[in-house]
Amino acid sequence: MMKFLSRIRTMKSLVLIVVALGVSCKSTKVISGGMVDKKLSAKSVIKAHYQNEANFKTLNGKVRISYSDGESSQNVSVSLRIEKDKAIWMSAPLGIVKAYITPNRVSFYNKLENEYFDGDFSYLSNLLGSEIDFSILQNLLTGQAIIDLRQEKYAIDITEKSYRLVPKLQGVLYKTLFRIEPKNYKMAVQQLSQPLENRVLKISYENYQRLENEILPNEIKIKTTTKNNENNIALEFRNIELNRAINFPYTIPKGFKEIEL
Repeated sequence: MMKFLSRIRTMKSLVLIVVALGVSCKSTKVISGGMVDKKLSAKSVIKAHYQNEANFKTLNGKVRISYSDGESSQNVSVSLRIEKDKAIWMSAPLGIVKAYITPNRVSFYNKLENEYFDGDFSYLSNLLGSEIDFSILQNLLTGQAIIDLRQEKYAIDITEKSYRLVPKLQGVLYKTLFRIEPKNYKMAVQQLSQPLENRVLKISYENYQRLENEILPNEIKIKTTTKNNENNIALEFRNIELNRAINFPYTIPKGFKEIEL
């Protein structure tokens, strides 16, 4: 039973990772450097962040996923397809595991276990310990803030490498922290914590790349910690193409057992 549950947790992680968008191919160039402007206000940095939001229509490529929970680890390369704001699709080699996510649906199946899940975002929310929806996942993968920074006021602390933003009025149940890199005003780090629950979600963007005038992540590291465990996920994106015609072949095989929350 414990081995079975461990596999299920791994599948949850794979479903989450589908959403991670990034770029890596022969025609791209890793972007680094950039000088901070110590005169900028928090409002100006936030404005620049949204002005640099990715605007592609479709994304097609591969992503290498490394997952570890302290007791076991797993590495897998999957095919990834995304239609911005509409759908995210992932397929492991030979279609052993497939996932399909839309704004209203999270679905995946696993041929190794002859099982499937088809429901809402509560599955991913349970994995991360906070409410998750399609836009949050899409923002995570494109280097955008997972919450709308324009909805409240932030204090700014400028370091040599980034602009550090924290809400002027931090909540009791949730606390957030954002670091924005200076070259393209994309996310360097974003962190959400629940102090009373001893839960932390930290997303680190190792570097960015330019592809067809878009700036997108190349490597992302995700760490989730609770009182009793820690999960680490590393993403590396390869052979990405933008704005090509794509489809999303996905049908849950007959006879599979449904996973229930």
